[in-house]
Amino acid sequence: MKHTFNRLLWAVFCLALAGGAQAQQKQEFTLDDIFRKGTFQARSVYGVNWMRDGQFYSSQVADQATKAVDIVQVDVRSGQTHSIILKGDALKINDKILDYDDFGFSGDETKILFETEHEPIYRRSSKGHFYVYDRENQKLQKLSQGGKQSYATFSPDNKFVAFVRDNNLFYVDMATMQERQITTDGKWNFIINGSTDWVYEEEFGFAQAFFWSPDGTQIAYYTFDESQVPEYNMQVWGPLYPQDYKFKYPKAGEKNAIVSISVFDLKTGKSTKMDVGPENDQYIPRINWTNTPNLLSIRRMNRLQNTLEILHADSKTGQSKVVLTDKDKAYVDINDDLTYLKNGKQFVFSSERDGFKHLYLYDLNGKLVRQITKGNWEVDNFYGVDEKNGLVYYSSTEVSPLERHLYSIKLNGKGKKNLTPAKGSHSINMSRDYSYFIDYHSTINTPVTVSLYTAAGKQVKVLEQNERLKTTLTNYSIPKAEFFQFKTKDDVTLNGYTIKPVDFDPNKKYPVLMFLYGGPGSQQVVDSWGGRNYLWHSYLTQQGYIIAVIDNRGTGGRGSDFKKLTYGNLGHYETIDQIEGAKHLGGLPFVDKDRIGIWGWSFGGYMSSLAITKGADVFKAAIAVAPVTNWRFYDTIYTERFLKTPQENPDGYDQNSPVFFADRLRGKYLLIHGTGDDNVHFQNSIEMVNALVKANKPFDSAYYPNRHHGISGGNTSIHLFTKMTDFVLKNL
Repeated sequence: MKHTFNRLLWAVFCLALAGGAQAQQKQEFTLDDIFRKGTFQARSVYGVNWMRDGQFYSSQVADQATKAVDIVQVDVRSGQTHSIILKGDALKINDKILDYDDFGFSGDETKILFETEHEPIYRRSSKGHFYVYDRENQKLQKLSQGGKQSYATFSPDNKFVAFVRDNNLFYVDMATMQERQITTDGKWNFIINGSTDWVYEEEFGFAQAFFWSPDGTQIAYYTFDESQVPEYNMQVWGPLYPQDYKFKYPKAGEKNAIVSISVFDLKTGKSTKMDVGPENDQYIPRINWTNTPNLLSIRRMNRLQNTLEILHADSKTGQSKVVLTDKDKAYVDINDDLTYLKNGKQFVFSSERDGFKHLYLYDLNGKLVRQITKGNWEVDNFYGVDEKNGLVYYSSTEVSPLERHLYSIKLNGKGKKNLTPAKGSHSINMSRDYSYFIDYHSTINTPVTVSLYTAAGKQVKVLEQNERLKTTLTNYSIPKAEFFQFKTKDDVTLNGYTIKPVDFDPNKKYPVLMFLYGGPGSQQVVDSWGGRNYLWHSYLTQQGYIIAVIDNRGTGGRGSDFKKLTYGNLGHYETIDQIEGAKHLGGLPFVDKDRIGIWGWSFGGYMSSLAITKGADVFKAAIAVAPVTNWRFYDTIYTERFLKTPQENPDGYDQNSPVFFADRLRGKYLLIHGTGDDNVHFQNSIEMVNALVKANKPFDSAYYPNRHHGISGGNTSIHLFTKMTDFVLKNL
């Protein structure tokens, strides 16, 4: 009897242990968790619009009583609402509450500009209807009755709002709401005023192409004459007869738009063209007003993009002179790292002249005063100059190419301080007066934490810790990424990371799926929390795969020589490095070297296509999403920056284009593209298919009607990633 009782107790104990183990067992997750349910959605602090005193920012809060959205003033130190700026139910047009998409204040914060019916055009361009709300008289008025506008912007003196409509530039007098037209020659696919053309928007990173002078009396603006630029025809599917969408797209070696810069004087009502030189086949990637009255800064670049000049132009006469020239044996990158100091005597500019991107101080005539930052590391972001305290704020790779940290340094180059010492990556939102900054900090295995700091680096308050997500992650089989390095046969050290299954067994052999982008200056191997690709990769580890990511030569964070080695020969060294990476992985005792696959998107799709053809004996399968397959099909600015023109460098184009190596394909290949891709045209995949058919090579494909380069919208993402998952499970 006693023996039987003991056995019964033991059985109960074992059941309890089993139940406890089951309770602690990690859950597996699904594609629905990633793409539909938002199970792993990170919280953050969005819409931080710093107000002019730097102590507050504006935000939007839903009013549960009225169901409208209020605009509130938030105290950055407490994170609490300080006051209500505007009740949402006060915004009414014809007794209906205004349904707006975005808002912005005038410089003195007495007026608010609202955008409604927002309509995206390309990556950065858009249009909508704008309304102006006067906080003093509590009056809401429509900005213009003439159709949707783009880039409505208050003048610095708060008296006017300028905008673009139908390729022409306008402004409205806030006192009378009278509309005036500045240009009249704008015409679709011919002349653009105040907006950029497609290639400037995509490659130079801006769409609004007009800029108020500091005193609000002048507007500097771009004009694009794209009449000679060839058109690209994209079919829009849906109607009984598909429609044609034609837009100007200069492919490598073809004609660009002729760009000019003019300044409109509101007092005289006249425009003056600035002297940007006699050469039409050039670029004007940026213009900036200086803090000197009537002085406009213009950056001019030759078509090969290896010489950048800063011109100073008299806005009243148009006369200009070159004050600074920056040259490179390969190319000069374009960014916003040009700040004119309020003293009107100096400016800060970044350059890679010593092999790493650093900040330099010049006088107004372009004479070097000093190099502010220096070392074998790169300035990543330049956040500005606090002239009151003589401090420069920037982030850099000084700790590691895999990390980003915020620093302050004096204008004299001394007193450098790391303001965000915690390991990982820090993205910064600085207040206008440089009193505070918001730090978005994460590591590759830790979701973002958002904190408020004083400019000296003292933490004031944690705004978001993502505790809910962190708790969720502990309940699921989310693996940890591990960084590694290896040396290639060329004695080059490359950075990478792997994601292994949670139940990884070093005595087993695992298939590997590599992921890459690999394009010039890019980085995938960074110590920061990933997005949906990382979650999909984690999902694949549940299916028994190891994920590996390697940054090849040509990527960023490691100086000019490492980045620009690929110049004129795009795809060559990058492919070698990815093949070397696959061989390194294949040599690990827990990797099945006969089951290594690779995938990428855009430039990464180009690379995966080269890998499965040039590296046919290494890779078993590849997925190429929206790939460039021949650089002759891509745009002038991006392609020629790295390859020169096809006329000057035909071998650089042809010796590394996947269409010319289709006959080498031996593994499984999945080609995916959106037919509405205005960036990397569907033409690229069509030509790849033609080459594969000609070589009699089998392949899989998926085409998404009217989807753009991101291939998204509706049910698209989960369909796409389900397709890719099935391909991996079947072929790898």
